[in-house]
Amino acid sequence: MAKLNKKVTTALKVLISAVLIYFIFTKINLGEVKDILIKSNLYYLIFAIIFFILSKFVGAIRLNLYFRQLAIMLTHKSNFKLYLLGMFYNLFLPGGIGGDAYKGYILKKTFDVKTKRIVSVLILDRLGGLLLLFIYACTLLAFIELELLKGFRWLFIVVIPLSVIVFWLLNKRFFSYVLPIFWKTTVLSALVQLSQLVSIWFILLALHIDTNQIPYLIIFLISSIVAVVPLTLGGIGSREVTFYYGAKFLGLDQNISVGVSVLFFLITAMVSLIGVLYHFKKINLELADTATKNLGGSL
Repeated sequence: MAKLNKKVTTALKVLISAVLIYFIFTKINLGEVKDILIKSNLYYLIFAIIFFILSKFVGAIRLNLYFRQLAIMLTHKSNFKLYLLGMFYNLFLPGGIGGDAYKGYILKKTFDVKTKRIVSVLILDRLGGLLLLFIYACTLLAFIELELLKGFRWLFIVVIPLSVIVFWLLNKRFFSYVLPIFWKTTVLSALVQLSQLVSIWFILLALHIDTNQIPYLIIFLISSIVAVVPLTLGGIGSREVTFYYGAKFLGLDQNISVGVSVLFFLITAMVSLIGVLYHFKKINLELADTATKNLGGSL
């Protein structure tokens, strides 16, 4: 029954992604989007890739801090390999085993740690990222010159410290065992999302967008929040829809906006594909005390 439910869920995600992509393709000029992508500056795209990889590297360090609070003393190198494998599963094998599910499964199997705590730190890792996406979005929305938002600037500024306080209280009340690393993980989350913002900025430069960059960055932040909602395959479709309607709302070029989304997805897919190496090759998980455990990379 569980397997059947998983297949139904996956089929629905595929269907929703396909419908959203088809819908967007009927709304934009595909020829123009293709020309925009072809004319993109390769050098700026290389920098976009570098900062995207940097964001994932910092994200892996953040997650490893959570693991170490559970006495899972992975080295950063071996944890990054596991992180890349998780990215591959999340994007390319959503119908099999998700990246977070795999990491939780293999850590539970290898170490003496409660399942509830593994699941908790994986969720907290995601929530920490969402918190900073929200904070950056509110910061940019507070200072963007948009007539519709002028009366709400104070609200965007007020909710920033409030959101941090609420997240801190959530950690203290339900996850006190990770409270000692709260500020460290929050700073790392800030660096993760900042690196991705810089990556998007280089994509904008690659597409020769020298003006109205802040609105595109806001759309990206909102689309990243929307993409977390597990309704599509790896955010495919939902991100493009957000870029399209975000551009329409802010008076931007929808074709360029969707082009930004497509390039970001291609970079994500390219980096995530590196994880396939650890699907077929055993990961030599090194512990901080130099002890090692071999894990089967393929399931």
